[in-house]
Amino acid sequence: MGKAYFKQKCGLYAINIVAACGVFIPEQFAGLGKAAQDCGVFRLKLTSRQTVVAVLDEAKVSCLEQRLTELGLAVSPYGGAVRAVKACAGNSALCPRALGDALDLGIEIQEKFLGREVPKDVKIAVAGCPRGCTDPLCADFGVVARGGGTFNIFLGGRSGSSKPLHGSLLAGGVHKEGVFKILEHVLKQYDELALPKERLAVTAARLGFEAFSPPPGLLGDNSPQESADQDFLAFLNGKGK
Repeated sequence: MGKAYFKQKCGLYAINIVAACGVFIPEQFAGLGKAAQDCGVFRLKLTSRQTVVAVLDEAKVSCLEQRLTELGLAVSPYGGAVRAVKACAGNSALCPRALGDALDLGIEIQEKFLGREVPKDVKIAVAGCPRGCTDPLCADFGVVARGGGTFNIFLGGRSGSSKPLHGSLLAGGVHKEGVFKILEHVLKQYDELALPKERLAVTAARLGFEAFSPPPGLLGDNSPQESADQDFLAFLNGKGK
């Protein structure tokens, strides 16, 4: 695992800066602008992963990284790591279409899992409703709020590829605590089962999604809706009676 520094064709370096699912307090935003000026940053660019890329001379990289630390920001991990989490503005105070608290959940997931070593980069996205503004079905691990404090979890999406994939439903009607338990289970299985540098979507396709399904008892007592979802998922996979 390394940090997201990328040499550009012009000779400058691009540094990928991560915040709390793209959320900055005003002091951080203003401070980043001042740091960019002081460290000779040529341009700042917002990314689709809710991070900020700074383009600057290699000799100024250490200057900027020190200032980021002072602002409570960081350079994103890259290369065999859990990447910055994408989360929409869905919660009870913001988006009127939100069916659950996607933003705070995404921030909590990032705080716990960002930079964790994995066979190949893992991208996580959280959405507050089925509109999926953060493209959860295109993430390795996607979470979609469905109301009533529960979420659907999708596995095996892949973007940033010449062969993009939509993920498949792994579990439905999962409460917040269960999201963390399933993610932990998925990452452990991925560590154990993946070939070197194999994307999660490829591992799931090679072994079958059953290899990542939550084991019995992981979530405690399932709600009736969750059980119904799992029965329907089994039917779609040809396992129903």
